[in-house]
Parts: sequence; structure tokens; C-alpha cells
Amino acid sequence: MNFPFYIARRYVRSKSSQSAVNIINFITFLVIVIGSAALFIVLSGFAGLKTFSLSFSKTFDPDLKAEPALGKFYTLSPEEMDRLQQIPGIASLSRELEERVYLTHRQKSHVAYIKGVDSLYPQTTGVDSTLYLGSWNLSGQQSVIGIGIANLLGLTVNNYRSPLVVLAPKPGKGSLSPQSLRDKPYTELPLVLSGVYSIEENLDKKYVFTALPLVQALLDKNPGQVSGLNIKLLPGADMATVRSEISQILGSKVLLKDRKELNSTLYRMLNTENLATYLIFTLVLIIALFNVVGAIIMMILDKLQNSKTLYSLGTTLKELRRIYFIQGVIVTSAGGFVGVVLGSLLIASQQLFGWLKITPSLAYPVEYQPVNILIVLGTIVLLGILAAKIASNRVTRKLISS
Repeated sequence: MNFPFYIARRYVRSKSSQSAVNIINFITFLVIVIGSAALFIVLSGFAGLKTFSLSFSKTFDPDLKAEPALGKFYTLSPEEMDRLQQIPGIASLSRELEERVYLTHRQKSHVAYIKGVDSLYPQTTGVDSTLYLGSWNLSGQQSVIGIGIANLLGLTVNNYRSPLVVLAPKPGKGSLSPQSLRDKPYTELPLVLSGVYSIEENLDKKYVFTALPLVQALLDKNPGQVSGLNIKLLPGADMATVRSEISQILGSKVLLKDRKELNSTLYRMLNTENLATYLIFTLVLIIALFNVVGAIIMMILDKLQNSKTLYSLGTTLKELRRIYFIQGVIVTSAGGFVGVVLGSLLIASQQLFGWLKITPSLAYPVEYQPVNILIVLGTIVLLGILAAKIASNRVTRKLISS
């Protein structure tokens, strides 16, 4: 067995004759445990929050979406649709036409987006799984809206006597004339609610879904004009290959975005918050690990006579320093391991029992990720090596010879 490691392990397990040194060692170990557990819990909490925040995208956004490269709309020909449907790896395609509109109902109003979709939209995105009331039925002049819009405008399902009225500005060029002012500068579309969806607060106030032909007529667009093409891939399909084949068909008139790119702003925000929190807690750990430096120096002074004896027996100064260096690394590594185990138990209890809640019915989301274990242990060990190195350098020839 390596001699410095053997002595360092004995020092870790043995108690000092001075109670103050034992108390300092215990507090140092406890600080490392608490710090590593806190870091692991925070990282697991952010992982759960990220998954929860992005959970809506798994049902609301498609695997791939072809958006216009310029402007709001582009034209999809029947030939292009046929060629796209023949691409291996594509499960379904769904066209949509989206525009900002003015909603009114019984002297209440709200600005939102109307989204005209075809019959394949639910199976392409899975949005029908978010229904809170009613059914996904867009036949005739029926629609599905967010629960936020329904509450703001006082809308109910299947209310044919008092429909939702959608107002969209008429397209045109040039200045207003007396004739244009006499005519209505907008197009009206009455809609009856067949269902209400619920995802998250912002999206619940944003969209009104209805049939694609109705929106094309409302916005004075031809049947081939769309604002997006939603694409669902088969399980196991190669994303890069499918994107390449779609680009060859549609050319430069579209931008292809996957689910992550569609929510790039939210991804960046969550990743930035996660990194900032990690750096803050790492700074706290750096401050806490100064205790390790102090504890090792106290151990050096407490074991000074032993060190002199070992030195007299032929142990080199380098080996003496290595004894205390290894002792510091063992203490910090053990503290980090215990902290991760303790943090894992707390995360598991939150997942099982949900004792910490955001609302009375919603537990705070946490997620157990093995990568967080590596991050915490790596951080603790790295900082422990640095602290042990600083403290062990206090063993000098002058100290041993005094």
C-alpha cells in the first residue's frame, strides 16, 4: 500500500487528543456535505423546472416545422406536398396559416392569433391531448381556444347564440379614401367553440384554432398559401437526412426548425439561469472549502510531533506534504459523496411525495439526472484538491526542524 495514503487514511479515521481539532474537522466535513447536497438539489430542481417548462413543446410543437424565410407566408403546391409525403421517415404533414387578429364577444375584446389548421394537425402535433373542455372539432365554423381567452371573453362551449367574432384587417395598398372608409376595413368571422385547451398561461391566451379554409378566406389568401408546415417524424427517423430532403424540395423559401430551435429563447434563458445558479453555489463552496484549508493546517500542527518522527525515520518532505494532501482530498471527496447521497434521498422523496408544492395541486418539479452527480462530485473534488494543495504546502523544512 502507498505509504502516504496509508498514513492519511489513519489520520482521517483517528481522533485528535484535542477536542477543538475534532470539532473543527466535524464542522468542515458537515459544511462540505451540506454544500454538495445543496448544489445537487438546486441542479436537480433546475433540471425538473426545465423539463416542466418545455413539456408543452412535446405536444404543442411538431418534430420539424417549415417556416417562411421571408415575410409571413409562402406557397405550397400540391406537387410539393406529394413529394414531401414520399420522403422516408415522415409520419404526417400538416399545413397551417397563422395571423394576429382582434377577438370580440359581448363588448369584451382581446388580441390573439388565429391559426387555421388542416385535419392532420392533431396527429402531427398531439395538441388535442391538451383539451380541457369539449372536443377537437373544427368542422363548419367551430373552433378550439385557450382557457385564458375563454375566461377573458366569457366564452362557453357550443354557444351558437353568441359566437366569438374574429376581426382581421383587409389587405390593401395606398392611402385611405372616402370610399374605403365607408366600407368596413376588416373582415369578420364568427366562430363557435367546440373545445378549450389548457397548456400554460401565455399559450392559453394566444391561439384560436379553426379550419384552414376559413382562415384563408378571412385573410384573403389562396388555398396554397400557408405560414407553416408541421412535420412529424417516424420513430427512429434520422433528423438530418429528413431535413436535407425537405430542403431539396422546398428550397430557400423556408427555414426548417426542430422543437429546440422553435423554443430557442426559452432554452437559452433556462440554460443561462442554470449556469448562473451553478456558478453562485460554486462560489459558496469555494468559500466553504476555506474550512478545509484551516482544518488541514490545524491537523498539521496537531500531528507535528508525528511528522517530526516520520521525518527522522526517513520520510521525505514531499511525502509528508502528500500525506496531508491526500487527507484533504479524502475528506472533501467523502463529504461530496455523502452530500450527493443525501441530496438524492431528498430529490427521491420530492418525486414520490411532492412535499414541496408550487400550488396546492402542483408539486415543484425535480428531475434526477446522473450528469448532475458527476458535476457535483467533479466540482467538490476539484476544489478539494486545490484546498488540500494550498494547506499541505504549509509543511516546510523549517516547521519540521523547529
